[in-house]
Amino acid sequence: MASVLLLWLAVCLSGTWAVDKGNFKTCDQSAFCKRQRALKPGESPYRALLETMELTNTRLTLQLINDNNKVRLLLELYRLQGNITRVKINELKPLKPRYEVPDVLIREPPTEPLSLLSQDENGVVLSLGAEYQRVIVSARPFRLDIMEGRDVLMSLNSRGLLAFEHLRMRKDTFSYKVTSTVASVWDNIKRVFSSQADPEGEKKEEADPANQAETAKEEEEKVEDGMWEESFKSHADSKPSGPSAVSLDFSLPGVEHVYGIPEHADTLRLKTTDNGDPYRLYNLDVFQYELYNPMALYGAVPVMLAHNAQRTTGIFWLNAAETWVDISSNTAGKTVFGKMLDYVQGSSETPQTDVRWISESGIIDVFIMLGPTPKDIFSQYASLTGTQSFPPLSALGYHQCRWNYNDQKDVQEVDAGFDEHDIPYDFIWLDIEHTDGKRYFTWDPHKFASPKEMLQGLVDKKRKMVAIVDPHIKVDSNYKIHNEIRSRGFYIKNKDGGDYEGWCWPGSAGYPDFTRADMRAWWASMFAYDQYEGSMENLYTWNDMNEPSVFNGPEVTMHKDAMHGAWEHRDVHNLYGFYVQMATAEGLIQRSGGVERPFVLTRAFFAGSQRYGAVWTGDNAAEWDHLKISIPMCLSLGLVGISFCGADVGGFFKSPSSELLVRWYQTGAYQPFFRAHAHLDTPRREPWLFGPENTALIREVVRQRYTLLPYWYQQFYQAHQTGQPIMRPLWVEYPQDPATFAIDDEFLIGRDLLVHPVTEEGARGVTAYLPGKDELWFDVHTFQKHNGAQNLYIPVTMSSIPVFQRGGSIIPRKLRVRRSSTCMEHDPYTLYVALNPQRTAEGELYIDDGHTFNYEKKEFILRKLSFAKNILSSVNIAPDAQFSTRSWIERIIILGASKPSKVTLKTAGGQESQVEFEFDASMSVLTLRKPGMNAGVDWSVTLQ
Repeated sequence: MASVLLLWLAVCLSGTWAVDKGNFKTCDQSAFCKRQRALKPGESPYRALLETMELTNTRLTLQLINDNNKVRLLLELYRLQGNITRVKINELKPLKPRYEVPDVLIREPPTEPLSLLSQDENGVVLSLGAEYQRVIVSARPFRLDIMEGRDVLMSLNSRGLLAFEHLRMRKDTFSYKVTSTVASVWDNIKRVFSSQADPEGEKKEEADPANQAETAKEEEEKVEDGMWEESFKSHADSKPSGPSAVSLDFSLPGVEHVYGIPEHADTLRLKTTDNGDPYRLYNLDVFQYELYNPMALYGAVPVMLAHNAQRTTGIFWLNAAETWVDISSNTAGKTVFGKMLDYVQGSSETPQTDVRWISESGIIDVFIMLGPTPKDIFSQYASLTGTQSFPPLSALGYHQCRWNYNDQKDVQEVDAGFDEHDIPYDFIWLDIEHTDGKRYFTWDPHKFASPKEMLQGLVDKKRKMVAIVDPHIKVDSNYKIHNEIRSRGFYIKNKDGGDYEGWCWPGSAGYPDFTRADMRAWWASMFAYDQYEGSMENLYTWNDMNEPSVFNGPEVTMHKDAMHGAWEHRDVHNLYGFYVQMATAEGLIQRSGGVERPFVLTRAFFAGSQRYGAVWTGDNAAEWDHLKISIPMCLSLGLVGISFCGADVGGFFKSPSSELLVRWYQTGAYQPFFRAHAHLDTPRREPWLFGPENTALIREVVRQRYTLLPYWYQQFYQAHQTGQPIMRPLWVEYPQDPATFAIDDEFLIGRDLLVHPVTEEGARGVTAYLPGKDELWFDVHTFQKHNGAQNLYIPVTMSSIPVFQRGGSIIPRKLRVRRSSTCMEHDPYTLYVALNPQRTAEGELYIDDGHTFNYEKKEFILRKLSFAKNILSSVNIAPDAQFSTRSWIERIIILGASKPSKVTLKTAGGQESQVEFEFDASMSVLTLRKPGMNAGVDWSVTLQ
């Protein structure tokens, strides 16, 4: 079996490295997508039965009826805390329960009172708290509008594309014929007896519209291909529940820019899909993906943001089944000239974007986030699904990985190579070849015979390791993990009730059912030091292939009719990777008794995955366009809560030129997750293998990353507290500047650093947009000052990384770079104070132990740094927190300064002392040397 698998893999992995699009469905090949997309906008068959309305303090319920088939739906509407409206639609009486996504929301969202403003036969108007915000429910056809004052913020079913395929029995089956025959005989018996007892009652029953709906024969529905079974290539999907798709359209007046719904290798601003496939959300193992198209990739977050200069809104479609998203716009395809012509001619067409969500199964459960600012949207979404986990500080350093480091000696030599070439790093990674025959939680007995010795060697240098643990388990009766899972009945089942098996790296593999809480608890227990032999506290985990990847499955994933208890895989597919990472992170926490923060990297993800660790953009290629696309891919993830994102530096497939490799290091060093990785068949590419000049360039940028770790760590703390993204599109901070709305070749880290990586081969210069008409931006390398609201041409050489600090900000750095972040723990800080035109600046300094959960017990330092009226001060803004640091302030660099006559330091005890300084008049840079105060106490420095 293994040799057959290896032969099959060799065929797949040889030849051209490019995605075989034929392995993955288009909308036309996905029966429910094709069926739903065939519905054209127009009159909706659904109407609201206003007489069924019930309004309590917390929710409105209302029945909807499909006039074509008389099937009733139940609409629930909730007003949630924080300016969110929730709309749920399910069958009123489904044949059996329909899947509702658990575990993604961090709690049942708290509600706020809804009140009825008016009602007539055409509809109802409800208040959303504030007088000016209301929901209008129109009855015929059913439509829902959310308004603020006279403005419509969003409309649901305004194009009549609500569709809800009700569960039904298959009409050509024996059981259906028996059931329908019995039912019809029973109906006749009831009719005879009831008419004898009460002749009037028969008339009443017929006249009652509720009974009519219950007893009316469904309109003969056309049975289309793919409703009851479907095939793709050689794979059959038995579809035992029949058609069950749901769909709803949303109209966004005044909106031309929508973002989000990762993961796609596409621009930040989403494109219209009228002339091609919709964007697809279905977690898949896509081998070297294609760029600039809507194909599904490894993860799916069904969240979209809509933005214009007045407002930001969001849609969170909580459904874990295969989902397609269509986007259309009335301004799509219009050139700037065309839009100007409209303006000159007085054309009154308001821009509008229409979005339609289509999912294969489940219910409609949608959260409408009403902003109004981008920051409000991030807070609203975080209140539903949680914030980015707070990683150990070391995880923000540099990670060195390839498939695969060959053995312990190889690991030792690579580790020594970093010291020899004076390049810092924190983590070295082991891919699948470190295991004993692809049995996870094991080590190859020959190549990694003494893993603890290897790990101890890293501990001695204050470094760490990540080893891969994938969720496909080798079917082998001599493998403890497999035997345990099988004996406990924890494997996913096939449609016939046996354990589901598919091919992956080990050959024949079983797939644990991570949707089960008991399975996740067992999996977590396997990371205990006495269970995972050879593991130590400096070993962390990488979950790959967790879409799940099934080499011989349909679309390289699991059959949709596989069973997770009562639910089909089709219902839960996009949750699988989310659950794998959840269980793994829990295992790393438990093994330390709940003390240590975990680090887990995942390839597959869903809404809420931010709570469990980091994500990377998968199997990219050593090509310039793949370098470019890493920026919008990570920006899109940040917008939907997943801030800890990076791309394989250098590209996973193929071999980068030295220029591409250097430029990729320069880009990756300014993205949240910074890891180099490479395919088994590529030449080795440790940073010192490309000649001394390139080694020096890579060393310099990795060192830049390490100097900025205090700022990165502070950004992660803020993201963990507030849900704000770390790597941000410019429009998030400049929401009223249309020039920023489509920019995705530069980005902000927090609000104070702007980065425009060089991503063109042979570039001699780049043009960066510096936002903010009242802003100043300082080049962090030269300290040159530039005004905002301009396109700035920047000449570049191979050593250039255009990075700017915003005037008005204070950024802490540590300039004494050592071999790992942990070695720098007690080192001193340098503060970079960039003054704005008002000659003020502010920032923060966050310090804790860097690796435990003790910050939750208020063991940290959080200080506000402010410069105003020529006084720089540090003030405690977390007075209830307690922590001490040995780090001190070594240097203060003030950009845009004037020359003082003297500089005085005043410490908390009231002692004053003079501070040495230097002033560079040509650049207006003031440097204060060795003021010497502890970083965790109150102090002020006065320029006189």
